[in-house]
Amino acid sequence: MPFGIEPLDRRLSGAGLRAGALHEISARSCSLADDAAATLFTAGIAAREAHVTGAPVLWVSCRNDLYAPGIEQAGLAANQVIHVEPRDEKMLLAVIEDAVRDGTPCAVIAEARKMPMVASRRLQLVTAEADLPVLMIRHRRKSDRDPLEETSTAWTRWRIASAPSERLAVAGVGRPRWSVELARQRGGEPFSLILEGCDETGRLAVLAELGHRAAETVGTVRQAAA
Repeated sequence: MPFGIEPLDRRLSGAGLRAGALHEISARSCSLADDAAATLFTAGIAAREAHVTGAPVLWVSCRNDLYAPGIEQAGLAANQVIHVEPRDEKMLLAVIEDAVRDGTPCAVIAEARKMPMVASRRLQLVTAEADLPVLMIRHRRKSDRDPLEETSTAWTRWRIASAPSERLAVAGVGRPRWSVELARQRGGEPFSLILEGCDETGRLAVLAELGHRAAETVGTVRQAAA
């Protein structure tokens, strides 16, 4: 699943996200701005997949704070989302596994504070078999504890933070910018980039002042890493 941005895709093993894999995303800090950036980054990935496949996205969370107008900013409309609110994170993992095996959604987004190593290994095996991505938003249990410090079998692990937006010639707020850090990936090196946040179609873009063009619409070219 390519992002459609050359500076990002060429740094990923396989030139994009592996479809049949578990991917973890976390905010760099406990601030609301970073948490929103991480959520919209994740929603944008799923939105692009939903747009191409026409299948819904399953969003699984024990919290009832999913804000439809917010995620629509990243291209994921309310009629493209099936929201499930399990009673606890043990049930959350069971819902994810059942949905992946069923194959109805094009992608699963889940929110969790804890992810035992055994659970991440099980999810990785299930996603690989179904060739369906699970995008796990890892929330902090403590403000000073990074969730990505815990061991995991996730194919990629991302830290997302808000960054200052572009200055405009008139009064107003420019397009959001994010610090996108790939902390770990199988078969590749970690890296970090400053990118413009998702637009209404779920696509990121390189910074305009760098002379690059915005990302064009891309399909779901799924390339499995070795």
